[in-house]
Amino acid sequence: MSMAISKSVAVRTMVLALAALAAPATAQETTEPQTEAPDTLAPWYAPAAQRAAQFAAHAETMTRDVVDFQPFRAELLAQADDGTALRLISLNPYANAWFVLETDSGGGTERWHLENPAPAIFALSLDPQDGALVIDTPAGRSTCSPWDGELAAARQSGLPYAPLCAAQLFLRNPGSGSRTMREAVTEFLRGYVPFGENIINLIKDTLYEDAWLETSQILDEAEVGQTVAALGRAHLRQHPVMRSNLQVELVGGEPGRMEAGAWYAVAQAPGIYASVMQPGMVHPDILNRRGEANPLDGVENTADVYLFGFDLSRFDLRYELGTEHPAVTWSPRPRGIARAGLPGPDGFDTLDPLAMTGMLNPVLSDRIAAVIAGGFKRDHGAFRAGRMSTTNNGTHYGFVVNGVVLSRLQPGLATIFALDDGAIHMRTWQESDQTLLPRIRFARQNGVPLIEPGADGAPVAGAHVRDWGVGNWSGSGEARLRTLRAGACLREAGGRNFLIYAVFTSATPSGMTRSLQAYGCDYAMLLDMNSLDLTYAAIYTRQPGQEGASIVHLDRRMGESDQTRRDGSAMGRFVDFSDNRDFLYLLRR
Repeated sequence: MSMAISKSVAVRTMVLALAALAAPATAQETTEPQTEAPDTLAPWYAPAAQRAAQFAAHAETMTRDVVDFQPFRAELLAQADDGTALRLISLNPYANAWFVLETDSGGGTERWHLENPAPAIFALSLDPQDGALVIDTPAGRSTCSPWDGELAAARQSGLPYAPLCAAQLFLRNPGSGSRTMREAVTEFLRGYVPFGENIINLIKDTLYEDAWLETSQILDEAEVGQTVAALGRAHLRQHPVMRSNLQVELVGGEPGRMEAGAWYAVAQAPGIYASVMQPGMVHPDILNRRGEANPLDGVENTADVYLFGFDLSRFDLRYELGTEHPAVTWSPRPRGIARAGLPGPDGFDTLDPLAMTGMLNPVLSDRIAAVIAGGFKRDHGAFRAGRMSTTNNGTHYGFVVNGVVLSRLQPGLATIFALDDGAIHMRTWQESDQTLLPRIRFARQNGVPLIEPGADGAPVAGAHVRDWGVGNWSGSGEARLRTLRAGACLREAGGRNFLIYAVFTSATPSGMTRSLQAYGCDYAMLLDMNSLDLTYAAIYTRQPGQEGASIVHLDRRMGESDQTRRDGSAMGRFVDFSDNRDFLYLLRR
């Protein structure tokens, strides 16, 4: 089953454009201000035959690099005034977010991974006359030539996101996790960019001013009551009061004490809700359904489950890779497939020249609402048994970031993805879904579904929930089938769509399925497992008038994955420093 929401970005993106151009700039103003957002596709026309050939080649098995793998890539060529040969590649002009700039001043080609922080309204191109980078926005046009020392300085800075062209673009560098991004960017801007303090203030106070206002709103009690009523209570045999490791301030509840299966609004976090339960509390009407899932044992029955629910009308969903995981190499799991000398299942074993930062772009940090650890790393992200282990090169789990396909999306796999209009879907990927690729901005696959539509369209347990090998469910390091696991689902309630993320302190796929069925999930999938750092989830709350945010974990022990600054304040994983694992994150609209 697919569920979707819509969004409007016009007001916020207009503010973004005006704020970025208001910053003191090294770039030059070259035209009169425009009255409308530029056509971001206009500079990137490619003949239909070329587009068709690239899309067909994307599905072929051959050795290539990740740039040549992109089905929608387009390029512009120019020569700078100083003789530098330039090639600017848009990896996906529809997404307009990631670019590779190639420069050659006579000493060999260098490749730079650029990120457009405002893809909805910033259009990037090359001036065919003098080779300058051209940035078009609703406020006008600016140009810059960062190969004249700025690119080298940005790379040497070591910042995962190093600002370029008056902070209208970023050079992505591989993240190290050794410094907090916010402090590092502050140091860089103050030390190297003229009037950098003004840029910092614009990012904080102007760039996302509306998001700050929204996150500091006092919760509307009527809306909270209506949403909690729409979510209802999980279908349990009993609803006792539980003590839990979810230490969060609740609206209408006491921290650490929650009625099992009930939903509570999280204070100072509009649109976020929390719940706790145990699988053994699930109503017999669900537990006794025949042929769907295995029986639950005594340990699993009494193991706590913690859940966050997100009202998707309030959030954008995005995804980012870690500095190391998931990789694009072969998983050792598939057996009996012909690798034909390929370095990886998609034809490459490295993402070079693309840089994986392991954290979100710092210009988004003031909008952050939640972060969730991603799925399996590549070693475990393919099938050892069953049909999918011998087809599609072992059916390695795919992923897309900013419209760039870093690993091919495979049919038959549970997939969460976001489209260009903000619609968020979770469903089993099909061959026919390939037509959606131009619109997909973020996607992550992870095995087969826990819950999927049945023959009549109503949600039922996934077809392989009881099949350990074919389901590729894995176990703990000691090969125990019951272990710490995390999963996500989508459900509709009261005309709204919700993303639910749950951590099961000791569960099998059957226990996860039964629990999420009790919560009314329409489709559900496994994410990661075996440790609290691999199932990490945190939300960001803000008190009215508070400078900065407070980090609240789904299980308080997850805080051990965070770090602290020298002054003792918290540094959030994936937000304030780089991490080697991938993650999903929710931004306030």
